[in-house]
Amino acid sequence: MNYNSTRNKQTVVTASQAIAQGISEEGGLFVPQSLPQYSLEDIQALTKVDYRGRAKKIFGDFLGDFTEQEISESVDAAYTADKFGSDNPAPISYIESGDTKMAVLELWHGPTCAFKDMALQILPHLLTKSVKKTYSGKEAVILVATSGDTGKAALEGFKDVDGTKIMVFYPVNGVSPMQKRQMATQKGHNVSVVAIEGNFDDAQTGVKKIFTNTDIKSRLAAHNMMFSSANSINWGRLLPQVVYYFSAYCDMVNEGKIALGDSVNVVVPTGNFGNILASFYAMQMGLPVKKFICASNANNVLTDFIRTGTYDRKRTFYTTISPSMDILVSSNLERLLYHLTNGNAEKVAGWMQELSANGQYTVDETVKSKLSELFYGGFCDDENTQKTIRDLYQEENYLCDTHTAVAVNVYQQYVAETGDTAPSIIASTASPYKFARSVLEAISTEALPDDEFAMVEALSAQTKTPIPAPLSALREAEVRFTVACKVDEMPQTVLNGLSIH
Repeated sequence: MNYNSTRNKQTVVTASQAIAQGISEEGGLFVPQSLPQYSLEDIQALTKVDYRGRAKKIFGDFLGDFTEQEISESVDAAYTADKFGSDNPAPISYIESGDTKMAVLELWHGPTCAFKDMALQILPHLLTKSVKKTYSGKEAVILVATSGDTGKAALEGFKDVDGTKIMVFYPVNGVSPMQKRQMATQKGHNVSVVAIEGNFDDAQTGVKKIFTNTDIKSRLAAHNMMFSSANSINWGRLLPQVVYYFSAYCDMVNEGKIALGDSVNVVVPTGNFGNILASFYAMQMGLPVKKFICASNANNVLTDFIRTGTYDRKRTFYTTISPSMDILVSSNLERLLYHLTNGNAEKVAGWMQELSANGQYTVDETVKSKLSELFYGGFCDDENTQKTIRDLYQEENYLCDTHTAVAVNVYQQYVAETGDTAPSIIASTASPYKFARSVLEAISTEALPDDEFAMVEALSAQTKTPIPAPLSALREAEVRFTVACKVDEMPQTVLNGLSIH
């Protein structure tokens, strides 16, 4: 299987080129030229194997220039019980509230307690193999913009990986205290972390500009280096996310919650659109999905786009208690537009140019119609996020984080509006302990402690749930990174970090 760019259909690359390069030369994203098709018999076969077996099958169908052994080695190294707590890295908790049946897909049992681990534990294996295939001898410089979770998961995945360096940029006031501490204390000889004076969109735009800066790329090449990405603009980040939607469906069949062939809804809290796009790919491959429910926080640019067909980032940016979704430029939406236009790269490139120049674009009626047929968009503000956390805990004895609560709330809105009570997979994206202050505020009437770790301990004591070991270990960890820069200083910061003068 080969891959095209969303902005230039003449660009054709192999899977390893797409993963190693991260982004196309003209700024487009790589998409598969076709999708493997899975029949119900194929899905039934996946029910007979474990998570790693399902991953190996799906990766094998997309990574055409990887050997079976390379894929097997990568999967086996990534999804271990040591890293995820069990042989199933993505278990399901079932909640039945009234007529609604929610399968809460817990994607946060990995080493950084966030769903990004599901992709970023395997990406270093795929990337290093890809670089060897296509750019032999070069050192990969991984640039990452993060709204909180991707940064730590990427740092953890790439730490001390030979042939790589990784630099993460995060908005200085746009992540939770626990997320900030996770990044600032990161170990590894090849890692660096920089705060920027701006929001996530500033960081993401800055990184994309560096990727396509020919002067900086040539200076890296002179030092035998090349850029790559660990953000979900990299196909190697997105593909692993397809796996857990198939796996969740298989687990629901095996556990008697649905019958093979039954349709499910998929509910995803998302800002950058990658996690929900992965479920769209799964449906296009044959997974029986009835509706995609796209859940936003107060930064509801995606809600408005799904409802109106106009994407408009010219709006107030809110810093919320669900910071990983504090995003106004949803990069992966570009991939969806490419598919909804049947691969019209010129049209997609035009919309992206409008977004860059004018801050907005409006899709045509055909795309708008397809959007409304496939997707439901809704949003939830901070007050209702905390109410949802409190209600779930008090009524269902289930503790969730601030992002999962957004998904549950929007799902409840969807059911109230449509009456659709089909079984639904809710993507639960982070441990509640990563956002201890907001979760504790939601469920407790007592005064909060001042210290972040005291809040974590209070949350554990009150709910009688265990503190994840990777988070409790942060209390004694040494802070290594305290550097901050302005957005326009990002290119020089990268060069300085690589000792290129």
